[in-house]
Amino acid sequence: MEETKSKFKRICVYCGSSSGNKASYQEAAVELGKEMVERRIDLVYGGGSVGLMGLVSQAVHDGGRHVLGVIPKSLMPREITGDPIGEVRAVSDMHQRKAEMARQADAFIALPGGYGTLEELLEIITWAQLGIHSKPVGLLNVEGFYNSLLSFIDKAVDEGFISPKARRIIVSAPTAKDLVRELEEHVPERDEVVSKLVWEDRLNYVVPESEVAM
Repeated sequence: MEETKSKFKRICVYCGSSSGNKASYQEAAVELGKEMVERRIDLVYGGGSVGLMGLVSQAVHDGGRHVLGVIPKSLMPREITGDPIGEVRAVSDMHQRKAEMARQADAFIALPGGYGTLEELLEIITWAQLGIHSKPVGLLNVEGFYNSLLSFIDKAVDEGFISPKARRIIVSAPTAKDLVRELEEHVPERDEVVSKLVWEDRLNYVVPESEVAM
């Protein structure tokens, strides 16, 4: 199949270190990896070789694309079994891991996962809301896995806790091919007030000298 080049050089994928109870979750991880290979997109992810992390990274690596795994040193014995996949970058803690993954990526995709996946996903959505980055964020909503989360977010919009503009940060699709296409077409909406803040490397807030308490 002829490759189709993407505007994204590298996508960060959040996903579980477990495989889940349904074969469809595992198939979706492999499908996403193959879609990235077809579109000549490299991968940055949490560095594990187990669960959905191992499946998506192996699919990208087998397809000849670069894989960058970012993992805290303390998690390496737990999440890396056998030979590591691609390049592994060891960091000191979870905060450094997430910041490095965010710096390296042009877009973000969440596969099904647990607490860790949700925490990473919600933080990167929050960073988008705050104007720290303007990179698209997508949910690979395999068999409606994220329907309950999306319903909760819609409820928060209805109750006035999330703005309609912030709701549109999230792109959702049931298949990898549809999701990558929608992320390619996504145009971020910037908050005029938040965007006036000064961000260092688009990740760390710089307090102007005039605002520093003496």
